[in-house]
Amino acid sequence: MDDDDVLINTRAGPLFHKGWYHLFYQYNPDSAVWGNITWGHAVSTDLIHWLYLPFAMVPDHWYDINGVWTGSATLLPDGQIMMLYTGSTNESVQVQNLAYPANLSDPLLIDWVKYPNNPVITPPNGTETDEFRDPTTAWMGPDGTWRITIGSRHNKSVGISLVYQTSNFTTYELLEGVLHAVPGTGMWECVDFYPVAINGSTGLDTSAHGAGIKHVLKASLDDTKRDHYAIGVYDPVTDKWTPDNPKEDVGIGLQVDYGRYYASKTFYDQNTQRRILWGWINETDTETDDLDKGWASVQTIPRKVLYDNKTGTNILQWPVEEIESLRLRSTAFTEIVVGPGSVVPLDIGQATQLDIFAEFEIEIISETKHEKYGCSGGAVDRSALGPFGLLVVADQTLSELTPIFFRPVNTTEGIVETYFCADETRSSKASDVYKQVYGSTVPVFTDEKFQMRVLVDHSIVESFAQGGRRVITSRIYPTKAIYGDARLFLFNNATGVNVKATLKIWELNSAFIHPFLFDQN
Repeated sequence: MDDDDVLINTRAGPLFHKGWYHLFYQYNPDSAVWGNITWGHAVSTDLIHWLYLPFAMVPDHWYDINGVWTGSATLLPDGQIMMLYTGSTNESVQVQNLAYPANLSDPLLIDWVKYPNNPVITPPNGTETDEFRDPTTAWMGPDGTWRITIGSRHNKSVGISLVYQTSNFTTYELLEGVLHAVPGTGMWECVDFYPVAINGSTGLDTSAHGAGIKHVLKASLDDTKRDHYAIGVYDPVTDKWTPDNPKEDVGIGLQVDYGRYYASKTFYDQNTQRRILWGWINETDTETDDLDKGWASVQTIPRKVLYDNKTGTNILQWPVEEIESLRLRSTAFTEIVVGPGSVVPLDIGQATQLDIFAEFEIEIISETKHEKYGCSGGAVDRSALGPFGLLVVADQTLSELTPIFFRPVNTTEGIVETYFCADETRSSKASDVYKQVYGSTVPVFTDEKFQMRVLVDHSIVESFAQGGRRVITSRIYPTKAIYGDARLFLFNNATGVNVKATLKIWELNSAFIHPFLFDQN
């Protein structure tokens, strides 16, 4: 095994400090598989180009000797930074620990100090000692004390989020009851809890509450490895959260991302007043493949998060605007008509790194009927109104391709329901990778066209529908559609509509990711 074989896992404690964005992440410096979890540390001035720093924390005390796991940073009004993280002890008990920078004047926050009296929180009575992890960023309550929430489960099947109160980050009181619980959802990990403005264009500090604010509660479901969220109302007096729609509660409704995506984490960027979201894209090949290639897992492009005040039911996710700094040559296509059963090549040259904006309109050319279709049949499953969209990371002969598509469906209620989907089933000739169809319904209003933005980066495809109402991340392993052989196509596999497409496509430069070069002087 090479010395640079590594596993990069979920991110922890993102923050902005003295001109630098900081990303900490679970990291195995010894192998491309799980184990020896250490905190890697990287910094950036623009969220796109990253510089590796020395490890922030390593498993070197009894309370984290089996791993320095996920955590969160809280920036205090006086400038202090409190980092709470889960440690797996010498007996594999999950405990919560405190760390803080050794030197706050250091913009790079190179050195971190673990609190001498760790752990600061141990599993409460009745809680499984190995199902108690991932403390959130703290928020200030109306009584002037801080709260955090930690994921766990009750009776094996009820996902719960416990609330702790503290005034000093070293001593904590478990509050009565839970922030929220949902039966049947199992263990909640990597819980995230943050406010969103109902009529706002900026993010909110985690402690914001009051009129015009909703709260997002997100949990990563350990049983299904999916990130779910719901929007609701937080009562800062009782420390209880109630979903706006109980039928779409956490774990049984909306997903943050409908693709290969897990353990997401947001932070408030006080520099630009944005709520920024990161997610983890794990592998779908074999462990042997990961060891052979020497690395495993990547992070998504950071996304800005806002409340969708048009639907009132979901968040909007959108790539941070800094991604535009990578744009190179652009190509525009206007009102290309794609007939039923057609594929149209888009002459843009190499199509391995792209930022694609596409709008579609449909013209019904034959009678439609009630249909029961969704995403599961993929792009080959033809219906009257769909599917139509893009074939990304495709080779010239279409032996490999990844369709990103819409499928409007006439329901029995007489309305059109739209699905947004990503079909990986023909994305690779390789036989030992997991390939499936991802997707969900997406709200499309009568005054809107079908809109998608797709970021293509060789083996990662991040697809955003209707301004970010739904997002699908795909991890693919092309063997033919690589480098100069990758192409982009429009397609329409509907039986009863013509599709008119308008696109603007940018070729993207590569982001640099390399070690920080310290001044030798």
